[in-house]
Amino acid sequence: MSKLSKQLSRPWVKSVVAATALACASGAWAQNAASAQAQPANVVQLSAEGSVDVVQDLLTATLSATREGRDVATVQSQLQKVVEAAMAVTKRSAQSGQMDVSTGSFGIYPRYGKDNKVEGWQGRAEILLQGRDFARITQTAAQVQDMTLSQVGFGLSREAREKVEGEAQAKAIEQFKQRATTLSKSFGFANYSLREVNVSSSDTSVPMPRPRMMAMSAKAAGAEMDAVSVEAGKAQVMVHVSGSVQMY
Repeated sequence: MSKLSKQLSRPWVKSVVAATALACASGAWAQNAASAQAQPANVVQLSAEGSVDVVQDLLTATLSATREGRDVATVQSQLQKVVEAAMAVTKRSAQSGQMDVSTGSFGIYPRYGKDNKVEGWQGRAEILLQGRDFARITQTAAQVQDMTLSQVGFGLSREAREKVEGEAQAKAIEQFKQRATTLSKSFGFANYSLREVNVSSSDTSVPMPRPRMMAMSAKAAGAEMDAVSVEAGKAQVMVHVSGSVQMY
């Protein structure tokens, strides 16, 4: 018998080995039990939504101009003059929140001809009029020479959104609670407790088509154009609530 075998055969060594094995087994059982307790049963995931329709109160009008030329510098100079003149006109009627004026996109691109060679350059510049005063915006847009009203769009101001978001959230939470109560009773439980919840919001708007009657500038039409009539549609502010509850 080897020296190691003689040591393992001693009674006190056997006791230590057995105790160690028992401790390991007990530790593993305790860990599994703790893991089972950390994963509660009777948990259900659910979601609910609440929505409110509101009239869009924000108008964005895009004024644009295009120019063509043989060289980049000429096209750029022409567009800059048009934009500067339009900004001078529109800023006279600007009022914070009611009609804010800003420059939009500005780009110059090559125009290709035969053999894929550059024959000239074409540029486009934009000015944006945005605010809650629809009449002010459309009347100002009609006064701008050498630019066309190429696009209009409607949306919600931050104030309008915040005004109805609380109402939509209250509806979503109430629906969430009702669903949780119904599900708990359907599964044979008397009540439930909230475990986790997530709340998010969004709004959807109906796109506005381009107004064809404004598809030319006042200069090209040969007379000053009247302000176009616009009417906003509705947007739907929606709040989404999702989470889990434990039934008991």
